[in-house]
Amino acid sequence: MRRKTFDALLTSAGLVLAVVLAVAGGLLLWGSNFVGGQVHDQLAAQKIFFPAAGSQGLPAAEYPGLQQYGGKQLVNADQAKAYADQFIAKHIEQIGGGKTYAELSTIARSNPTDTKAAATVDTVFRGETLRGLLLNAYAFGTIGTIAGYASIAAFVAAALLLALALLGFAHLRRTPDAALLGAPPAELATV
Repeated sequence: MRRKTFDALLTSAGLVLAVVLAVAGGLLLWGSNFVGGQVHDQLAAQKIFFPAAGSQGLPAAEYPGLQQYGGKQLVNADQAKAYADQFIAKHIEQIGGGKTYAELSTIARSNPTDTKAAATVDTVFRGETLRGLLLNAYAFGTIGTIAGYASIAAFVAAALLLALALLGFAHLRRTPDAALLGAPPAELATV
């Protein structure tokens, strides 16, 4: 095979791959922005606010990991996870006496006339539902963040391949037409 043909194929493949990576980077960036926007908009619409830092609703001793969010509206994935795992989970634990929804439900079903147990089950169910929804927002937000990082990697790889392809085309112009793949360069063949 002629060296020039091989170089042209390899350089063209690199250029095509650079275009594919650039398109993938664009799609990943779009996906990241879409997910981030959706998570923000959906959380903001719920109008959930953290109690003020150090207040009776958010004492620093009981909620040390939430003080940074004190008084702020819940609008992003990290806040959703913190609110779900540290705020709602603690309230659910207190309301249910440390029992899970399934345990409380079993107790309430075994005594259908106990209205207090039924109310506790209802409250814990609602809390667990909100907690689950917030954790889903966290999961989607994390996926969006990962897509954002992947888009950066795709753009960097595309730029690198584009630079290599351009160097390949420059090298291709200097390769003699008669050079064969695997043959020593002409200057070494005469020694």
